[in-house]
Amino acid sequence: MTSKYPILEGAEPFYFEGSNVGILVSHGFTGSTQSMRPLGEAYAKAGYTVCGPRLKGHGTHYEEMEQTTYQDWISSIEEGFLWLKERCDTIFVTGLSMGGTLTLYMAEKYPEIQAIIPINAAVDIPEMAPVRQLEGVRFLDAIGSDIKKADVKELAYEKTPVQSIKEILTFMEQVKADLHKITCPALIFVSEEDHVVPPNNSQMIYDSIRSSIKEIHHMKESYHVATLDNDQAFIIEETLNFIKKISEK
Repeated sequence: MTSKYPILEGAEPFYFEGSNVGILVSHGFTGSTQSMRPLGEAYAKAGYTVCGPRLKGHGTHYEEMEQTTYQDWISSIEEGFLWLKERCDTIFVTGLSMGGTLTLYMAEKYPEIQAIIPINAAVDIPEMAPVRQLEGVRFLDAIGSDIKKADVKELAYEKTPVQSIKEILTFMEQVKADLHKITCPALIFVSEEDHVVPPNNSQMIYDSIRSSIKEIHHMKESYHVATLDNDQAFIIEETLNFIKKISEK
C-alpha cells in the first residue's frame, strides 16, 4: 500500500543508537509516535538503543488506516524488533494502549524478549463490541487525546475507521487468549481513570500472564494517554529502574 498522504509532522518513526540493550516502543490505535517520543528520548538519553516504529496506516490519514489490518500493525512492530535485534543482545518492549496489546503479542510470540512494559494495554473493550454489527458506516468519532493534563494534545486521528475497530477487536481476542504464554518479567502501568480502555484490562493481564516477576503500578493523575500526561516522569523513572534491575539479574 503506497501512501497518498504525507506523514504528519511529529508522527515520524524514531531510532536512537545506544548500548547493546534495546527498547522497542509502540504507540497506540489511531495515534502516532508523538505519544511515545518523550519516553523514547528519555531511554536514549539513559544510553539505550531505542526504536519507535510508526504503525502502518497511522500518522497520515484515517482513510489510509481504514485499509490496514492488525497483521499490518504486527508487521510494523516486528520490523522494529528486527532493527533492534541487529544491534542489541537484549530487548525490552513497551507500548501504550494497542501498543500495549502489541507488546503482549510480541512476548507471546518471541520468548527471547527480556521483559515487557505495557501501559494501559487493551485486551477487552466491551463498549467496542457492537461495532462488529455496524454496516454502511465507515467512520466514528475519535478516541484520541484522553489526557487529564491541561493544554496537552495527542497527535491522533479525528475519526476512527469502523473497519479498524473490527480489526482491533479480533486482535485483542487473540492476544487475550494467549496471555498464559507470557513468562518474561512484566511491569504494568494502569491509569485509575481511563475513558478508552477499562482499567480492569491491566489486572486481567497481570492475573493471566505466568511471569514470576510482575508488578502493577496504578496512576492516579493520568487518563488513557498516560505517556503525555501527569505521570509521564513516573513511567520513565519506573521503567528505567525496572530495566536496570532486570538487566542486572
